[in-house]
Amino acid sequence: MRTVLGTLVCVALGTLATAAPASPAQNPVQNPVQNPPLPYHGPAGQMVTVTASDPSSTTATLIAWQRHGSHWVRALGPFPAFVGTQGIGEASETTSHTPAGVWTLTEAFGIQPTNGTRLPYRQVTENDWWVSDVTSPFYNTHYSCAPGTCSFNEAAGEDLGKAGPVYDHATVIDYNRSPAVPGKGSAFFLHVASGKPTAGCVSIPGADLDAVMRWLDPAGHPVINIGISPQ
Repeated sequence: MRTVLGTLVCVALGTLATAAPASPAQNPVQNPVQNPPLPYHGPAGQMVTVTASDPSSTTATLIAWQRHGSHWVRALGPFPAFVGTQGIGEASETTSHTPAGVWTLTEAFGIQPTNGTRLPYRQVTENDWWVSDVTSPFYNTHYSCAPGTCSFNEAAGEDLGKAGPVYDHATVIDYNRSPAVPGKGSAFFLHVASGKPTAGCVSIPGADLDAVMRWLDPAGHPVINIGISPQ
């Protein structure tokens, strides 16, 4: 997520205070039939949960779940994650909250070639933007234009190709997209962690992200479920 203050990648202040990230191979799934930590009553066959210990926490835990009949099976994780510098809550264009709720995961992008994800994938360049100009009809969508020629306020947009390693690979979180309400927040992604909290995105280590993105299956209508762990 980015704010109207300028073109910022989804990184901000802070450092991870947990143990070193583990690779997918270091997270063997044992006793996988479990209850996910957040409630979900929709039809999705795949779900990614992102849970923080309290609303102001900037770190969280990400787990991928596969539905089997009436049960959920833990497919990947747990992985350490970063969320917004203001924690999890109500998102907007003027805050750094990661939005709480359930959102679909329908497309992916990255500066690097595809990591094998089955989601529709776009390899981006410096001509690829995510629009955060609240006055633009393209608000909270991808748009292609050469820098200096765009029809929206480029200072209120994110040049995806200039973001660096955090956008080597990313999955779009479909928050505030159908329809997009100006000012409710834009450019929320699941992307590569930089070792710091974000401006509202969810980020995890690159190897873990690759594993999650390869696991995501459009036929499973995957969703991401973001919230606070029950006490």
